[in-house]
Amino acid sequence: MTAPKIFGIAGWKNSGKTGLAVRLVTEFTRRGYRISTIKHAHHDFDIDKVGADSYRHRQAGAHEVTIVSGTRYAIMHELRGAPEPEFEEILARLAPCDLVLIEGYKREPIPKIEARRLEAANREPLAPSDPHICAIAADHAVTDTALPVFDLDDTGAIADFIAGIVGLGQATA
Repeated sequence: MTAPKIFGIAGWKNSGKTGLAVRLVTEFTRRGYRISTIKHAHHDFDIDKVGADSYRHRQAGAHEVTIVSGTRYAIMHELRGAPEPEFEEILARLAPCDLVLIEGYKREPIPKIEARRLEAANREPLAPSDPHICAIAADHAVTDTALPVFDLDDTGAIADFIAGIVGLGQATA
């Protein structure tokens, strides 16, 4: 099996990463591609509700809890004090697809676009210290770079750029 094509979206909190990721998934899916995503969270998070059966299973000490229905399934894996899994380990768990969009993991050595918004929690540019950032998407003018700069909302142009960078061929979905 060949390694999946991957492309990242990096940026500080409130820089527009999630909005851009959602628009790109919509755009690539519309074009007929099968897209998967990985989102890195820097804080404790939960995806099931207190009192739900899956929550009760996890609270009882289950290592993994899988919820399956006719529409989807999800596997929650409790680390129980073990270290966070490496990026490659998470990537290896994904089903085959045309492209994996990565939100977060700003320090991984993967091609990525930096999202910038004036309302971001931190406005220090990442690109000058990260050679893997190959473009910037911003909601304001960016003039201090030789990298391509896109309007943060120009999803079509950003998708075209990403497709070119990763060598996305014909859609398989």
